[in-house]
Amino acid sequence: MPKPVVAIPCDFREFDGNVWHVVAHQYVRAAVEGASVMPFLVPALESGNDIDEILDRVDGVLASGARSNVHPSLYGRDATDADGPFDAGRDATSLPLIRGALDRGIPLLAICRGIQELNVALGGTLATEIQDLPGISDHRKPDVPDLDIAYSIRQDVVVKEGSCLAPVLGTGRIRVNSLHRQAIAATAPRLAVEAVADDGTIEAVSVIGAKAFAVGVQWHPEYWVRTDGPSAALFKAFGDAARGYRESKAK
Repeated sequence: MPKPVVAIPCDFREFDGNVWHVVAHQYVRAAVEGASVMPFLVPALESGNDIDEILDRVDGVLASGARSNVHPSLYGRDATDADGPFDAGRDATSLPLIRGALDRGIPLLAICRGIQELNVALGGTLATEIQDLPGISDHRKPDVPDLDIAYSIRQDVVVKEGSCLAPVLGTGRIRVNSLHRQAIAATAPRLAVEAVADDGTIEAVSVIGAKAFAVGVQWHPEYWVRTDGPSAALFKAFGDAARGYRESKAK
């Protein structure tokens, strides 16, 4: 049977005066090597994407990280300079894909910006510049040119007992590479908290009552999927779910 096809929403970016629909290579590589799926890059259009037509053709959705943030108007707040940068095309593409995938029971893995999109798509809110909040650690990406150092695995999170991630990652402490300045504030009613950092920051969620694998993580398992056990396990679980969905369609 052909490999499952997984939709990855693009970012809308400008380089040298031209505009591009782009996805960071680390997510594409992890989809191919870690999940054993074929990526389908969805353009970041503010209008013109037919979400149902896209979802008819895919077996999973991977909502990746990005440099932009979800626009605060989508969770009931006025935008400030601290909330940016923004990407209206990404918002208009990714949030409907997430909602549609959940409605259909299409497997979903949401990473970094993706977990924030998942929370907003289901009615939650976000906090920005969390390192300035009392008692919160600095989760931001180090300002260094070497990406292996920037994405180094250096932070503990605690996976909750009885969570849907427990069979994948085990329970208790695991080490991750969480790099962010925004995080979930009010958790969407349909989300269950799966893992937290030592400072209480929500680092993983799952969708309550989901018809298929539906998980969001704030860290970056895609970067070390070749060498890190938990990262590899997470992408394998997502790929297995996409294969199961594809097989169910073929029956």
